[in-house]
Amino acid sequence: MPDQNAVFKAYDIRGRFPEELDEPLVEATGRAFARLVRRNEPGTAQVALGRDMRPSGVPLVAAFTRGLVAEGLGVIDLGLASTDLVYFASGHLDVPAAILTASHNPAGYNGMKLCLSGARPVGHDTGLSQMAAEVADGFDDGPGGGLTTSRDLLPAFADHVRSFVDMETLRPLRVVADTANGMGGLVVPAVFAGLPFELDLLYPELDGTFPNHPADPIQPENLRDLQARVLDTGADVGLAFDGDADRVFLVDERARPVSGSTTTALVARGVLQREPGATVLYNLICSRAVPEVIAENGGRAVRTQVGHSIIKQAMAEEGAAFAGEHSGHYYFRDNYRADSGLIAALLVLEALSESDGAMSELLAPYERYAASGERNTAVGDPAAVIDRVAAHYADWPQDRLDGLTVDLGDWWFNLRPSNTEPLLRLNVEAADEATCQDRVAEVQAVVG
Repeated sequence: MPDQNAVFKAYDIRGRFPEELDEPLVEATGRAFARLVRRNEPGTAQVALGRDMRPSGVPLVAAFTRGLVAEGLGVIDLGLASTDLVYFASGHLDVPAAILTASHNPAGYNGMKLCLSGARPVGHDTGLSQMAAEVADGFDDGPGGGLTTSRDLLPAFADHVRSFVDMETLRPLRVVADTANGMGGLVVPAVFAGLPFELDLLYPELDGTFPNHPADPIQPENLRDLQARVLDTGADVGLAFDGDADRVFLVDERARPVSGSTTTALVARGVLQREPGATVLYNLICSRAVPEVIAENGGRAVRTQVGHSIIKQAMAEEGAAFAGEHSGHYYFRDNYRADSGLIAALLVLEALSESDGAMSELLAPYERYAASGERNTAVGDPAAVIDRVAAHYADWPQDRLDGLTVDLGDWWFNLRPSNTEPLLRLNVEAADEATCQDRVAEVQAVVG
């Protein structure tokens, strides 16, 4: 059996199939998850289980099911599902849940995202590290007796997503959605059915070999087909979903990519119009425009670390209505504090429906600064490098909420270590593009 330490990450489980993640390891992980559920939720009888379109998902979901059943838990088989559909199932049915997915990773990968009842996240500090230890120790015979049933929750999920917008305000718009042969090909048409949009789907066929392009929309090269289709058809907006369809990125009518920060600001404005004075969370690599927009619209802005399990916990603690990440994750209190690219997409389309102009005009007030994007540098000792950079900028306000953030007045940067690799991730924001690039070079020179 492969080494579980290679695949248990900070927020999920992920690795190459079958070199790092094979059926025996996944079966053992199913048993460990069942025991985690028993410890945290005594009396729980069932776990909802879905998978994405990767071919390896078929044997791996069967292995995970064997693990759960061996420990006496029943399985609600959701079949093919997006991650946000599985989170919905967890909240709607009030059961723990898991999905076999590697999200945006290449075809050779697979993995698992896990949650407890009500879509409560399971991360390194809330179960994954303990599960990894149990997998390493091995298992005696379990009680067995778990039963498997099937459930189709796609119609209920589609209704739930549509409930976040006022259907009466929506107007005919041309929308191109690139689902990249991922799970968006299943859930996007279901959600858009009956809405007054002309939907043009790119690569809707579910194919985990990704024959057209990787399902990773944060990479600019993976937006090219969407950008071309938007321009060719005169569409109002383009939507790009990742492999498990829980993230979405936008392209405006001029085919310009829209940052996750700008989308966060726009969605936050809509949330605050519905719920004046609400608390909105944003992670610390989001643009300064995000807390500015939240404040301008009467909301309370709270800055958080990066990472879905951290953000979901912070939402519960702060009573937040919404949270956004620069990486394209958008979380909603009324979605069990889980993230959903589809809910965010519909809220954007609602805002565009209510405006008189084009997408670029709607977004212009929120595009206030120039951002570098994430720049990764391999280093031998990330902690030592961060300390050296902090000393170099000792005269400026800084904090260690997540890595190192330094505020230099008209520009700022965050330098934080990767959770899985010996890398430092640099994000810089400044008043304009030229200044931003100069500041990137400056910080990188200090990093060495």
